[in-house]
Amino acid sequence: QVQLVESGGGSVQTGGSLRLSCAASGSTYSPDLMAWFRQAPGKEREVVAAIYTDGGSTVYPDSVKGRFTISQDNAKNALYLQMNGLKPEDTAMYYCAARKEHGLWYFALDLRNYGFWGQGTQVTVSS
Repeated sequence: QVQLVESGGGSVQTGGSLRLSCAASGSTYSPDLMAWFRQAPGKEREVVAAIYTDGGSTVYPDSVKGRFTISQDNAKNALYLQMNGLKPEDTAMYYCAARKEHGLWYFALDLRNYGFWGQGTQVTVSS
């Protein structure tokens, strides 16, 4: 099991920035892929950033590319999401997630990778 706790959400105006943090703890299992996904009311979940923990390669969907940056601090067991240029359509609950097991073949932005996530942190962007 992996326990994940998100923080850093809030309310900002269009064009503003937020930095989300995720603290990871738990068993000896070390995920090889971690991500942030979001869910807005009435919409499907969307992975907005993923990072391979060994090497730090990152993947983003076009909807956030160039605006969001995922990073990790392995010494602190922490994951971050820097969000710049926020838009009202970014309003959602944001979740930190960890891949449920090694060796899966899904693309990094595929939700089927992820078996652990936290309680979420709300991001609201007003126009």
